[in-house]
Amino acid sequence: MTTPLTKAAFYDVDGTLIRTNVVHAYAYYAMNRGSVLGTLGRSLSTLASLPLFGAMDSFNRKVFNEFFYQYYEGLSEDRLITLAEDLFEDVLKDALFKESKDLLDEARRSGCRNVLVSGALDFTIRPLARYLGVDDLIANKMQFVGGRATGKVIPPIIEGANKANVIRDYCVKHKLQLDKCHAYSDSASDYAMLTIVGRPTAVNPDSKLRSLARAYNWPILDLK
Repeated sequence: MTTPLTKAAFYDVDGTLIRTNVVHAYAYYAMNRGSVLGTLGRSLSTLASLPLFGAMDSFNRKVFNEFFYQYYEGLSEDRLITLAEDLFEDVLKDALFKESKDLLDEARRSGCRNVLVSGALDFTIRPLARYLGVDDLIANKMQFVGGRATGKVIPPIIEGANKANVIRDYCVKHKLQLDKCHAYSDSASDYAMLTIVGRPTAVNPDSKLRSLARAYNWPILDLK
């Protein structure tokens, strides 16, 4: 009889397991959709908005997500799902840090359920989740009406404190012990996600998270 798992390892994705982010994904979709003129327009719009994206992401991750995903309005659901598979092969697979699979394999051997917790859209991360062989994926879900993206994400938006909330709910649902669970992230914006588990680890941390990790004596990993 198989012994049920009592703990999980929760992973942020962008910057933690791979070196890309949500803007890279949208840029790929923009450059590979529809007509040449439509593609060019969206590509130039994305490039022009990069400084704004960076500033908003640094200021408030929730506001950034709500604003950024408006750029998906009107895109075809079927086309996005198809492009997500191409995105994985063309971009994400090579962007995966070499040691990321080792990190997941080690957690699996120790009896953890592996779960990706990402602010990216679920269809973008799903091919990566399948490749890594994780047990579950928690990610943002775009609202589609009539097969077209509305530019709105179905609440709750997966970011910041909400990551901690969904992890807590996930552990209750699957009867996992939070104090035995692991969490991995590169960003101080995931402070709540890291503090809710018993075994947090800073991975490729930004300067603020590095300082927090040192203050709390959390392990620090560099996969870059």
